[in-house]
Amino acid sequence: MQDFYVYILRCNDDSYYIGHTDNIEIRFAEHQQRTYPCCYTATRLPVTLVFVQETSSRDEAFEAERQIKKWTRKKKKALIQGDISLLKNLSKNKLLVSKSPLRSDPFVTFLVPR
Repeated sequence: MQDFYVYILRCNDDSYYIGHTDNIEIRFAEHQQRTYPCCYTATRLPVTLVFVQETSSRDEAFEAERQIKKWTRKKKKALIQGDISLLKNLSKNKLLVSKSPLRSDPFVTFLVPR
């Protein structure tokens, strides 16, 4: 069974790039080497891998990527720092723990609006 990942990069301009992949080492190297010149990170090098979470399927990784992209910068930073209580406090909606891509990590709980 192949692993998939959702990840966050911090760019040199302090912005975040959120993506998903089936090989985090190769994908990170592609970002660093500007393999895709039109990619958001290509003009914001160097980048730093600040968060990575394994998921069990490409669909789960993509779903997590899409959800995180909608979050505020403060929520993304709380996720990166593993501060779940702050992440909950920053949410506009009441939250519940879902059966989702990040649920198995003891330091990250993936949260969705109720």
